[in-house]
Amino acid sequence: MSGRLPLAYWVHTPHPFLVQFSESLGIRYYGLAYLLGFVAAGWLLHRYCLAGRSKLESASILDLMTYLIAGVVIGGRLGYFVLYQSETFLHDPLVIFRVWEGGMASHGGMLGVVVAMALFARKRPITFFEIADLVVTVAPIGLFFGRIANFINGELWGKLATVPWAVIFEKTGGGELARHPSQLYEALLEGLLLFALLQWRFWKSNCATKQPGRVAGEFLLAYALARVICEIFREPDAGLSPVFGLSRGTFYSLFMIAGGLVLIARAIRSETAARA
Repeated sequence: MSGRLPLAYWVHTPHPFLVQFSESLGIRYYGLAYLLGFVAAGWLLHRYCLAGRSKLESASILDLMTYLIAGVVIGGRLGYFVLYQSETFLHDPLVIFRVWEGGMASHGGMLGVVVAMALFARKRPITFFEIADLVVTVAPIGLFFGRIANFINGELWGKLATVPWAVIFEKTGGGELARHPSQLYEALLEGLLLFALLQWRFWKSNCATKQPGRVAGEFLLAYALARVICEIFREPDAGLSPVFGLSRGTFYSLFMIAGGLVLIARAIRSETAARA
């Protein structure tokens, strides 16, 4: 099948607004995705406290969420322009403040969260690695909602495909041929599957208490592997050249794999040293 029979596939119609007040103003699905992700994260962190699985006091959850929101938004925005649109940023630095034009990077958002957790951990009776283990177990829910919003918006579509579930993203620049709905692949792998894995690790093992930082390392490793798999089906961003033959998403994920392995090794060494 050549993929030249668009009627055989679903044609995507973007709906960026849940409620629209003007051409550029309204309640966007992307913003709603962030809201749902943070609400779900706060609820889960509170549940951890009630179950006695967290050293984070219930009264401090709102403070942590404030730090995390700032880290995600600032890091995601800076990461998008530094990692993917550096030339645009150099020619027009003020573009970073035009958030209504879109542009967020998951890798940048994660770096922003790391900084936010480090700042939050200062002068608090909970370590950075203990906070990190808690945060990574709730992060995939936000990733899931974000990828669903990407699909609704018709952005970050995949490569040409002939699979029965392929989608035509002609109205958002994907052309007349069917493509992989890679946003949904990422929602399943980076979101739901990763969430299930980390919840299982958090509730069914004691590594979060015995080996602080290990769950965070496993998150980095699993997320990076999921992202690399999804990059196989995702169309590279226009105008971005590969790095050593790899897409930008795959290349940046290599650093996450390295970081995850380092965190896991550190956690194991720390437990071994504590037993000695």
